[in-house]
Amino acid sequence: MRIAYTNMNLNFKKQNGLIPAIIQDANTCKVLMLGFMNKEAYQKTRRVKRVTFYSRSKKRLWTKGETSGNYLEVIDIKPDCDRDAILIKAIPKGPTCHSGAYSCFGEESGNNIIFFESLRALVEKRKHDMPLVPSAGEGSYTASLFRAGISKIGAKVTEEAEEVARAATSEGKARVIEEISDLLYHLTVLMAETKVDWMDIEQCLILRRG
Repeated sequence: MRIAYTNMNLNFKKQNGLIPAIIQDANTCKVLMLGFMNKEAYQKTRRVKRVTFYSRSKKRLWTKGETSGNYLEVIDIKPDCDRDAILIKAIPKGPTCHSGAYSCFGEESGNNIIFFESLRALVEKRKHDMPLVPSAGEGSYTASLFRAGISKIGAKVTEEAEEVARAATSEGKARVIEEISDLLYHLTVLMAETKVDWMDIEQCLILRRG
């Protein structure tokens, strides 16, 4: 995390212990949301490198994504000229708005990778929520893959890749789309198991492109 100022001397007194924090997508530069931080929330944001607000309704700290998995990974923090507001550049790990939208202000990301990050967050949630011992008839296919482990997940990726190739040679466009969708889903499960994000893939491809 690149923090622009080591000692920002933020003015928390001006607004009764709070400062507004504008969150901006570090990749697209679009505004994602506005929240409020007290000093403790600001310090936690810097410490854990995930945006953490102070909830004025619940009277407690809350880290964005703590229930959904759609965290805002902090890249940079800058104060305004009066040091009573901050701009945070972050990488969203899924939709920012509680409605499922990319931004609370209705903006589109202009970056389709956000869909895949959202899918990965959903898969990660399935993994997090699965019981240690499945009950009879427990029907989550995603959870069953995680229980089977990386060897099983890898085998499914191989199987789906072969089906994509077979569909491409003899089964037509509609079938190719279906098989690629299956492959991307299983790749997403594999990525969650190995702690790889779609942003990691994007950055690798950008570097290769030169």
